[in-house]
Amino acid sequence: MKAQLGLGHSYSRAKVKFNVNRVDNMIIQSISLLDQLDKDINTFSMRVREWYGYHFPELIKIVSDNYTYCRMAKYIGNRKELSEDKLEAMEEIVMDSAKAQAVLDASRSSMGMDISPIDLINIESFSSRVISLSEYRKGLQDYLRSKMNQVAPSLSALIGEVVGARLISHAGSLTNLAKYPASTVQILGAEKALFRALKTRGNTPKYGLIFHSTFIGRAAAKNKGRISRYLANKCTIASRIDCFSEIPTPVFGDKLRAQVEERLAFYETGEAPRKNLEVMKEAQQEATEVVSEIKRKLEKKERKKKKREKRRLEALEATGEAAAPQEEETPSKKKKKRKSEGDVSENGVEEEPQEERTPAKKKKHSAPEETPTSAQKKKRKSKGLQEES
Repeated sequence: MKAQLGLGHSYSRAKVKFNVNRVDNMIIQSISLLDQLDKDINTFSMRVREWYGYHFPELIKIVSDNYTYCRMAKYIGNRKELSEDKLEAMEEIVMDSAKAQAVLDASRSSMGMDISPIDLINIESFSSRVISLSEYRKGLQDYLRSKMNQVAPSLSALIGEVVGARLISHAGSLTNLAKYPASTVQILGAEKALFRALKTRGNTPKYGLIFHSTFIGRAAAKNKGRISRYLANKCTIASRIDCFSEIPTPVFGDKLRAQVEERLAFYETGEAPRKNLEVMKEAQQEATEVVSEIKRKLEKKERKKKKREKRRLEALEATGEAAAPQEEETPSKKKKKRKSEGDVSENGVEEEPQEERTPAKKKKHSAPEETPTSAQKKKRKSKGLQEES
């Protein structure tokens, strides 16, 4: 039964792509939610701009950022009530004194329509919702960054947390991404363009999701394809190190990132980069030191945990021993009292008082004994009477 249960669990985990040690499902869900939030916040911000633009259209040109615009719309409210007293608070929101002054000047000569209080309340309520969504997105991005540093630190150090999370999400899991060759990682996310190019016999795409990396943006137009191929190769190495290493560290990711930087410099200036073997040897030495340090810290934590557990058990035992004598004192006192009264034998074993036991026994046996004696007496009397007669 145990073997069947273990086999069933392993089969189920393989089916749902669940890895006990590397929980990359949380990364997939986080990056999907992050992309959805980006779309929703952008749509809602456009709605706030259009809605509040009827009342104060000049604010759209002054404040370009969506989050800042929503905060300003919520703070200003009715533009006719805007005065010099609110200038300092507007500077804190916009982070620019010139912009705050421009908003104040535009409010005095605005060509917007008047707005009723009920409409203004609805606009402010919707703006506060958009602001809260934007703040939640920031917290979610921090959570995603921390999870990526735990699960895939080398990939995060090489290509960034967001792009690395998108690669893992598109592949399905970190294990699937590690199994892909570099040519597949290069065009991951551009499958539609690839099949269209194969169907029309045109040029295949040079990059997919890795296009969002800073390296491809910094490369010249003629070198974009070359640097994307090189970057995909390094991403494959980093994902395999993260997936199959016992304790993942960002050391290899930093070294691989330095290699990509050197390759970019080589395309621009012609300076020869270092060989891969030398870089990997250095990374291996540094990673060994880092892993040993991490292991020492883990062992130290384990020792502290064991000490705390030992102290807790000792404290429990001490309290148990303190409680045990208190429980034993009462019977011993009872024994002494009973011994003084004569209820305890010399061996210390409690004896039931004989006065209580004997009457019970007499009652049990006396009832059946009394009936035959009375019957005998009656018989004897009758016999005596017959003899006399």
